[in-house]
Amino acid sequence: MMQGVILDFDSVGPADLDLSKLYELPVKWTVYSHCLPSEVTERIADADIVLINKTPILAPQIKAAKRLKFISIFATGTNIIDLETAKAHKIVVSNAVKYGTGSVVQHVWSLILALTTNLDGYRQAAMDGRWEDSEFFCFMDFSVRELQGKILGIVGAGELGCGVAKIAEAFGMEVIFASLPGRVHSHQPNRMPLNSLLSKADIVSLHCPLTETTEKLIGEKELGLMPSTSLLINTSRGALIDEPALRQALIEERIAGAALDVLSVEPPVDGNVLLDESIPNLIITPHVAWIAQEARQRLIDQVARNVESFLQGKPQNQVV
Repeated sequence: MMQGVILDFDSVGPADLDLSKLYELPVKWTVYSHCLPSEVTERIADADIVLINKTPILAPQIKAAKRLKFISIFATGTNIIDLETAKAHKIVVSNAVKYGTGSVVQHVWSLILALTTNLDGYRQAAMDGRWEDSEFFCFMDFSVRELQGKILGIVGAGELGCGVAKIAEAFGMEVIFASLPGRVHSHQPNRMPLNSLLSKADIVSLHCPLTETTEKLIGEKELGLMPSTSLLINTSRGALIDEPALRQALIEERIAGAALDVLSVEPPVDGNVLLDESIPNLIITPHVAWIAQEARQRLIDQVARNVESFLQGKPQNQVV
């Protein structure tokens, strides 16, 4: 029987999920709730199959795992796996796709709506007595903007970006997509260079993968192109944004607000320049856009199918 190891299962939140499709496979599983980088080599030494979420598997660990045949990740992005080394050692790598669309799209719009309606400011005003002290039936200290007629700029026209775009149309927004240099794009008619999109969009939402070419995609220069009334949303990867540059842009009110579900280091180590309540119009959530129970169940079921397909000699969702 194949020996399988799951390195950081608690990061998927398995307690409320049906794991039967995974555990019914002809694999003897060793399951770890979490895993430090220093523990990887020992834990996968005798494994044929390894499942991970956020624990990196790099060249030294791959080379030391003499029996390793298959890696599947509980995520779409595979930047934490040394794919070149895996390929050189004939190790199949699969990812998970399209499992979290509903959850992520819902969270994106929660962030957009919270910013455009100044939801947190009005919640606090209702609770701290300011509404009670008002001379009028309503309290209007914070601006509220309609989405109808505004322009949503999307960077990354994959499953998630297109899902966000569908909701924008329901709000009566115009949607535009960024064209990034050196990339092959799908054929949306409303594409334009990133700099043009940034200068035109009322809201910019990031949905592209983190690569060498997209790291700090949004920096001081790009933030300077955005209108002072614009909003920036990121539910993709934290390192897409130059965080100190965003901090300054918000403090100096060069953009109107930002909402992030991701940071460059997660969880934050020794803080983060953006974890500061004095920064105006900034919402940060702790990488939870994907965690709806339904999305995580789809994720478990899909990774189980990845393993089953590999065992049958017909890998699915294969990256290398």
